[in-house]
Amino acid sequence: MIFTNLARKNGAASTLALAIALATGGALAATALETPAFAQKKEEESKPEYSSGFIEAYKPLEAIAGTEPLDYPTLKAGFPGLSAAIENDDDRYAAGSFIYSNAARQQDQPVALQGMEMMLQSGNVPQEKLGQFNFVAGQLAYSLNDYAKARTYLQTAADAGYTDNDPLIFVAESYFAEGQPQQGLTYLSELINAKVAAGETVSEEWLRRGLAQAYNNQLASEANKYSSWYVTQYPGADSWGDAVAILLNTGGYENPEILDLLRLGQRVGVLRDDQLYLEYVEAADYRRLPVEVVSIIDEGYAAGKLDRTDPYVIDTRRQAAERAAQDRADIDGLIADANAAGASINTVLAAGDTLLGLERPADAETFYAKALNMPGVNTPMVMTRLGIAQFDQGNYAEAEATFNKVEGARKAIANLWAIYATQQAAEATM
Repeated sequence: MIFTNLARKNGAASTLALAIALATGGALAATALETPAFAQKKEEESKPEYSSGFIEAYKPLEAIAGTEPLDYPTLKAGFPGLSAAIENDDDRYAAGSFIYSNAARQQDQPVALQGMEMMLQSGNVPQEKLGQFNFVAGQLAYSLNDYAKARTYLQTAADAGYTDNDPLIFVAESYFAEGQPQQGLTYLSELINAKVAAGETVSEEWLRRGLAQAYNNQLASEANKYSSWYVTQYPGADSWGDAVAILLNTGGYENPEILDLLRLGQRVGVLRDDQLYLEYVEAADYRRLPVEVVSIIDEGYAAGKLDRTDPYVIDTRRQAAERAAQDRADIDGLIADANAAGASINTVLAAGDTLLGLERPADAETFYAKALNMPGVNTPMVMTRLGIAQFDQGNYAEAEATFNKVEGARKAIANLWAIYATQQAAEATM
């Protein structure tokens, strides 16, 4: 298995910490009931009107709540009676506030959720607080593993305009926690697409979380999608290294595809360890591309990624160097054979591949272009290498267009190449 640091950085499970300090009550502290005189009908419609039966049930509990140390079991035993005494929405809001506040202080999350739900059901939550209250209800439901209920409250919080603590990511997290990674990724994808369409910045945490879930749950197509988003939105060693390593792990590729993917990793500079260099050496094959094998081994040595005392690497480099000298001596003859009228597609491709390894991309492009029009051509492979030859010449727009034409199993590889070509083109104009 090729190393990727993504799984180490983002575990499949997520620990959801409550974003609001429930134990302290805070802005959601219990409502203090007014004296019985205020239970009468008042002229001010904004004044709450508690029923006399509710006040009678509330007062003894209020006294218990005010004593230290708090006898919470006794207080909790009175909550059902308080709920049973509710006659109107003012009663319901006050009861919910009292129950929520006291239960939250004791970290009694099931009862705290009941209290929060009573407040929301009352219709008395101030409009400006609806988002916050729904968010707290969603997090309480999440902590109780009631993920369907959590999603409803969290989505309602977001719809009410609540943005603190990023409620929408917790909707996706609820699917992940429930063991429904595909549903979570689909939901998260919709959020990301909306952000991209609006020209807004997508949270890096969203992208990393989605990528980790896709990778850890072996959802290859989702991993490719999130990798592409990640390197596009946050290009850098971490994102590109993850994208290359994950595609290498999940693509099911043979050596020709691995070679072109690791060529990208080499050009971006994200071959992270000896295993990636050794994969590159094997995919290039010193018998076919000895010049490139020597080059990548020397790069691995210089980067401190390959062990200079490793017998396999030493022997492979020696044999590759011998063949590289022969390739350089024979290249003019190979070019002549590939240009001949009756040249086979294998000869034409050998010329293109050898010239690309010799860092003669303009000459390689000529033969890849010729091969595309020959019978029996592996179009996706040749199109990929044509794009690489164009890229190595600095013709980034042409390379991007070429990569975008690649179909089939290589499409994901070509897509990453196209993204990198776009980024290099942008840097070149700065």
